[in-house]
Amino acid sequence: MTTHFIEAEIDLQQTPLTVKDVEATLEKQGEPLRWAITEVDKDKETAKVEAIVTNEQ
Repeated sequence: MTTHFIEAEIDLQQTPLTVKDVEATLEKQGEPLRWAITEVDKDKETAKVEAIVTNEQ
């Protein structure tokens, strides 16, 4: 099992954005251990998410 730091960009044009949406995006990279929204770009309508994920390799 390995642990990775990742960054993801989430489209905020979905309404409403839910925790499940964020977790589903992160699960593409592995199992999220923890994550945080660290930046919101109002012009692009996106949010930057930083996360720690684990996966089997």
